[in-house]
Amino acid sequence: MFPRRLLAAWLAGTRGGGLLALLANQCRFVTGLRVRRAQQIAQLYGRLYSESSRRVLLSRLWRRLHGRTGHVSALMAAFAGVFVWDEERIQEEELQRSINEMKRLEEMSSMFQSSGVQHHPPEPKAQTEGNEDSEGKEQPWEMVMDKKHFKLWRRPITGTHLYQYRVFGTYTDVTPRQFFNVQLDTEYRKKWDALVIKLEVIERDVVSGSEVLHWVTHFPYPMYSRDYVYVRRYSVDQENNMMVLVSRAVEHPSVPESPEFVRVRSYESQMVIRPHKSFDENGFDYLLTYSDNPQTVFPRYCVSWMVSSGMPDFLEKLHMATLKAKNMEIKVKDYISAKPLEMSSEAKATSQSSERKNEGSCGPARIEYA
Repeated sequence: MFPRRLLAAWLAGTRGGGLLALLANQCRFVTGLRVRRAQQIAQLYGRLYSESSRRVLLSRLWRRLHGRTGHVSALMAAFAGVFVWDEERIQEEELQRSINEMKRLEEMSSMFQSSGVQHHPPEPKAQTEGNEDSEGKEQPWEMVMDKKHFKLWRRPITGTHLYQYRVFGTYTDVTPRQFFNVQLDTEYRKKWDALVIKLEVIERDVVSGSEVLHWVTHFPYPMYSRDYVYVRRYSVDQENNMMVLVSRAVEHPSVPESPEFVRVRSYESQMVIRPHKSFDENGFDYLLTYSDNPQTVFPRYCVSWMVSSGMPDFLEKLHMATLKAKNMEIKVKDYISAKPLEMSSEAKATSQSSERKNEGSCGPARIEYA
């Protein structure tokens, strides 16, 4: 009888949420034990294995666990402080997709020019996959700026207050190689871009040539400065006479979020350059696609105005920096000669097969903005 009375007294004392509080405390206690155990395991492996060995180990564990327990493998990678390249590197298909967009734009432009209807790249139409419903349809493009050598479009991103942007432009007084190298050279950009607070390469992938960068930049007053952690990869397609640079936001364990800056977690950019003649002769066209979420509280039209005015300004700064490097013979790293950048035959075969599949489709080209 005594145990029953004791139990009844204990249950009576838990009225008013006491039982729930007890369970919550127990859950916190168990979770804390498991987190500490995971940290101890991570520290142990850190002492036993070198950084390269941890990368190999985590990559193998990631491949085994991903798909079944992806959150567990991601947690393990975070505790070990390892960036999993198998999941985050920019693939050949992403580079080829950007090149294909430039090709489609050129084909559309040639078609309109031959018919005498239009003398600059036409406004792209949104393409919707056959299995998408009406809510998933892409929005139409809207012309924002139409100059002789600079065209800017935008379109709403479905389900958000943001826009995607697209720029098609031409320069005739610098070479594609010079423009490409200046865009990639992080040390030179710190000199010509006054908005840069910090810009450095965090880690490189020996397999694909992708690299992770941390970029901190000023934003207009009174907004806080923004920081970006992103992976980028560049390539030169000798066969198609094009250069391509693709970037997108990632998370990296060595660059935690700082209270000094606002972290931009949604960011994509694609730049494709088509020389008029060769990589070392003046004159080229470029296609820039771009989107990001700057985490502002301003209305949509204010953010759109900032991007629409800031993008031409940045491109002109990039152009002037290229001219300065060319005329004053400023030393800029030659990224094209630094490593073999031609795309693999396997990726080209993949892209060719996908192009053949698209030939049977009557729908217009799908433009993915970055």
